[in-house]
Amino acid sequence: MSSPRGNALIGQSGGPTCVINQSLVGLIEECVAAAPIQNVYGAVHGIKGVLEEHLIDLGRESKETLEAVANTPCAALRSVRKKPSREECEQVLSILKARDIRYFFYIGGNDSAETAHILNEIAVADGYDVRLFHVPKTIDNDLRVTDHCPGYGSAAKFVASAFMGDNQDNRSLPGIKIDVVMGRHAGWLTAASALARQFEDDGPHLIYLPERDLTVDGFLTDVDRVYKEHGRCLVAVSEGVHGPGGELLIDTKEKDSHGNVQLSGSGALGDFFAAQVKANLGSKLRVRADTFGYLQRSFAGYVSEVDAREAREVGRTAVKIATSGERPHGSIAIVRTGNGADYGAAFEATDLQNVAKETKDIPDEYIAGANDVTPAFIEYARPLAGKLPVLGRLSDFSL
Repeated sequence: MSSPRGNALIGQSGGPTCVINQSLVGLIEECVAAAPIQNVYGAVHGIKGVLEEHLIDLGRESKETLEAVANTPCAALRSVRKKPSREECEQVLSILKARDIRYFFYIGGNDSAETAHILNEIAVADGYDVRLFHVPKTIDNDLRVTDHCPGYGSAAKFVASAFMGDNQDNRSLPGIKIDVVMGRHAGWLTAASALARQFEDDGPHLIYLPERDLTVDGFLTDVDRVYKEHGRCLVAVSEGVHGPGGELLIDTKEKDSHGNVQLSGSGALGDFFAAQVKANLGSKLRVRADTFGYLQRSFAGYVSEVDAREAREVGRTAVKIATSGERPHGSIAIVRTGNGADYGAAFEATDLQNVAKETKDIPDEYIAGANDVTPAFIEYARPLAGKLPVLGRLSDFSL
C-alpha cells in the first residue's frame, strides 16, 4: 500500500492529561520528518476547530517551544467534548479534501476513537485516500486492546501521593476521611490509591470501585469495622460507584455530548457519604470528605517518567505506521513486554473499531472482594506510576 503525499492534521479531544502534549509533540516531530507529509496543521479545539477551520501551522514551531509544550499539562491545542453528527463528519471530510489533508491524527479516548472510526467509514465510501489514526490518552485507563493508556501513569502517581499525604493527616488527627476519585465506569484510577500503602496499617483502608455494587449499609459496616480496629479510616471511592442494578447513589442529570454522565463537577458524592457516616455511626465523629476533581489530570510538575516517555512514543508510532503504507487507519496500543524491574513496552496498531466507544473495566483478578485490590493490580500499576515518595515513621520507643 503506497503512502499518499499531502498535509497532516492533528487534534486533541476529551479530558486533558499531564502527558497529552508529549503525544502531540511526538506526532509533530515525526510528521515534520516524514517524506510524504508536506505541512503539519493543528485543529484548535479538536473536531470543532476542523469544522470552523480554526487551524494553525505546527510545522513552524521551534524545537525549544515544542519541548516546553511537551512538558506542559493539558491540551496545548485546546480540547473539546463534541460528538459530530454524520453530516458534520461529511463536512469535515470536505475540509480535509480542500486542505489536501491526507493524514489525520486524533488524540483522545474511546469517544475520539469513535469519531475517527466514523470519519474513516465516510472517507472509504467517498474514495478519498486519507490515513486516520487515533492516538490514545485517558487517565481513566479504560481503552480496550491497549495494556494501559498514556495519562494514566501520571494521574495514578498523583492519586497515590495524595493518599500518602492524606493517610499521614488521618493518622495525625484520627477520624474518618473519604476521598472521591475520578472514574465514571472503570475504577483504574481509584485502585491506584492502593500504591500509597507502605506500612501495614496505612490507608486507604477501603477502596470502592464501580466494577462492584455498593450499598450504603455495606459501606457503613465496613467503615465502622475499620474505625474500631484502627481508630481511624481512610476511604477511596470512585465517582462512578453505584448500587445494585447500576443506579448511581446520587442523582445527576448533567451529560456531555457523547451521553456520558458528568460526575466530577461537585463534591456531592463525598458529602453524601460523610452525611451517612455521621447520621448512622455518630454525629460527633470527625468526618471529612474531599473530591480530587480535575487536579488528578492537570497537576503540573508531577509526571511519571514512564508515562511521559510512552505518550511521546505513541505519537511517533502513529505517524510511522500511517506513512509506512502498512495500514490506512488504526489506534495505537501499548503492549507490555515485562514487569517489575524488567518492565518494558512495545507499540502497535489495532483497528479503530476495536477501541471506538466501548470501555474496559478492571478485570476480576485485580479486585479483592468488595473493597480492595489484589497484589496483581499493584504489580500492574506500580511501574506505570513510577517513583513514589518514601515516607518515614518513628519507632515509638517506650520510656
